[in-house]
Amino acid sequence: MTKTHKIIYWVTTGFLAFGMLAQGFTQISHAKGYVDMIVHHLGYPSYFLNIIGVWKILGVIAILIPGNKLVKEWAYAGFFFVMSGAVISHLASGDPVKEIVPASVLLIVIVISWYVRPENRKILSAK
Repeated sequence: MTKTHKIIYWVTTGFLAFGMLAQGFTQISHAKGYVDMIVHHLGYPSYFLNIIGVWKILGVIAILIPGNKLVKEWAYAGFFFVMSGAVISHLASGDPVKEIVPASVLLIVIVISWYVRPENRKILSAK
Protein backbone atom coordinates (compact mmCIF):
# COMPACT_ATOMS: atom_id res chain seq x y z
CA MET A 1 0.00 0.00 0.00
CA THR A 2 1.41 3.35 -1.02
CA LYS A 3 1.72 6.29 1.33
CA THR A 4 -0.96 8.11 -0.67
CA HIS A 5 -3.40 5.22 -0.22
CA LYS A 6 -2.68 5.14 3.52
CA ILE A 7 -3.39 8.85 3.80
CA ILE A 8 -6.59 8.56 1.76
CA TYR A 9 -7.67 5.57 3.85
CA TRP A 10 -7.09 7.20 7.24
CA VAL A 11 -8.57 10.57 6.23
CA THR A 12 -11.73 9.01 4.81
CA THR A 13 -11.99 6.46 7.62
CA GLY A 14 -11.49 9.19 10.24
CA PHE A 15 -14.19 11.31 8.60
CA LEU A 16 -16.46 8.27 8.37
CA ALA A 17 -15.86 7.34 12.03
CA PHE A 18 -16.52 10.90 13.20
CA GLY A 19 -19.69 11.19 11.10
CA MET A 20 -21.10 7.85 12.18
CA LEU A 21 -20.27 8.41 15.86
CA ALA A 22 -21.85 11.86 15.78
CA GLN A 23 -24.96 10.48 14.10
CA GLY A 24 -25.06 7.46 16.39
CA PHE A 25 -24.96 9.50 19.59
CA THR A 26 -27.43 12.04 18.15
CA GLN A 27 -29.81 9.22 17.29
CA ILE A 28 -29.48 7.45 20.64
CA SER A 29 -30.04 10.71 22.54
CA HIS A 30 -33.12 11.49 20.41
CA ALA A 31 -32.00 15.07 19.84
CA LYS A 32 -35.24 17.03 19.42
CA GLY A 33 -34.39 18.80 16.18
CA TYR A 34 -33.13 15.58 14.63
CA VAL A 35 -36.21 13.59 15.57
CA ASP A 36 -38.72 16.22 14.47
CA MET A 37 -37.02 17.56 11.35
CA ILE A 38 -35.64 14.36 9.89
CA VAL A 39 -36.99 11.14 11.35
CA HIS A 40 -40.68 11.99 11.62
CA HIS A 41 -40.55 13.97 8.37
CA LEU A 42 -39.32 10.83 6.60
CA GLY A 43 -41.98 8.70 8.28
CA TYR A 44 -39.78 6.58 10.54
CA PRO A 45 -40.69 5.78 14.17
CA SER A 46 -38.54 7.20 16.97
CA TYR A 47 -37.43 3.77 18.22
CA PHE A 48 -35.71 3.26 14.85
CA LEU A 49 -33.10 5.78 16.05
CA ASN A 50 -32.01 3.54 18.93
CA ILE A 51 -31.45 0.59 16.63
CA ILE A 52 -29.51 2.51 13.98
CA GLY A 53 -27.60 4.62 16.51
CA VAL A 54 -26.26 1.61 18.41
CA TRP A 55 -25.32 -0.19 15.19
CA LYS A 56 -23.45 2.88 13.88
CA ILE A 57 -21.37 3.11 17.05
CA LEU A 58 -20.60 -0.61 16.97
CA GLY A 59 -19.74 -0.33 13.26
CA VAL A 60 -17.19 2.41 13.96
CA ILE A 61 -15.55 0.24 16.61
CA ALA A 62 -15.45 -2.65 14.14
CA ILE A 63 -13.74 -0.70 11.35
CA LEU A 64 -11.18 0.93 13.65
CA ILE A 65 -9.94 -2.01 15.71
CA PRO A 66 -7.43 -4.43 14.16
CA GLY A 67 -8.49 -7.93 13.12
CA ASN A 68 -11.99 -9.29 12.58
CA LYS A 69 -11.98 -8.80 8.81
CA LEU A 70 -15.43 -10.30 8.33
CA VAL A 71 -16.92 -7.98 10.94
CA LYS A 72 -15.32 -5.02 9.13
CA GLU A 73 -16.97 -6.10 5.88
CA TRP A 74 -20.34 -6.31 7.63
CA ALA A 75 -19.81 -2.88 9.20
CA TYR A 76 -19.02 -1.30 5.83
CA ALA A 77 -22.04 -3.05 4.30
CA GLY A 78 -24.26 -1.80 7.13
CA PHE A 79 -22.98 1.75 6.72
CA PHE A 80 -23.61 1.53 2.97
CA PHE A 81 -27.14 0.22 3.44
CA VAL A 82 -28.14 2.80 6.05
CA MET A 83 -26.69 5.77 4.16
CA SER A 84 -28.03 4.68 0.76
CA GLY A 85 -31.37 4.22 2.51
CA ALA A 86 -31.10 7.76 3.87
CA VAL A 87 -30.39 9.15 0.39
CA ILE A 88 -33.32 7.24 -1.10
CA SER A 89 -35.63 8.30 1.77
CA HIS A 90 -34.79 11.97 1.23
CA LEU A 91 -35.26 11.64 -2.53
CA ALA A 92 -38.59 9.80 -2.14
CA SER A 93 -39.93 12.45 0.24
CA GLY A 94 -39.03 15.24 -2.19
CA ASP A 95 -36.45 16.91 0.06
CA PRO A 96 -34.28 19.65 -1.44
CA VAL A 97 -30.71 18.86 -2.48
CA LYS A 98 -29.24 20.48 0.66
CA GLU A 99 -30.98 17.78 2.74
CA ILE A 100 -29.59 14.98 0.56
CA VAL A 101 -25.96 16.16 0.44
CA PRO A 102 -24.81 15.03 3.94
CA ALA A 103 -25.98 11.44 3.44
CA SER A 104 -24.57 11.41 -0.10
CA VAL A 105 -21.16 12.64 1.09
CA LEU A 106 -21.00 9.96 3.78
CA LEU A 107 -22.03 7.35 1.22
CA ILE A 108 -19.13 8.37 -1.03
CA VAL A 109 -16.73 8.37 1.95
CA ILE A 110 -17.87 4.85 2.89
CA VAL A 111 -17.09 3.55 -0.60
CA ILE A 112 -13.68 5.27 -0.71
CA SER A 113 -12.68 4.05 2.76
CA TRP A 114 -13.74 0.51 1.88
CA TYR A 115 -12.00 0.55 -1.50
CA VAL A 116 -8.60 1.86 -0.30
CA ARG A 117 -8.44 -0.07 2.98
CA PRO A 118 -5.14 -1.88 3.65
CA GLU A 119 -4.71 -5.52 2.66
CA ASN A 120 -4.60 -6.56 6.31
CA ARG A 121 -8.17 -5.26 6.67
CA LYS A 122 -9.54 -7.19 3.68
CA ILE A 123 -10.91 -10.73 3.64
CA LEU A 124 -9.36 -11.59 0.28
CA SER A 125 -6.46 -9.80 -1.31
CA ALA A 126 -6.81 -8.84 -4.96
CA LYS A 127 -4.08 -10.30 -7.14
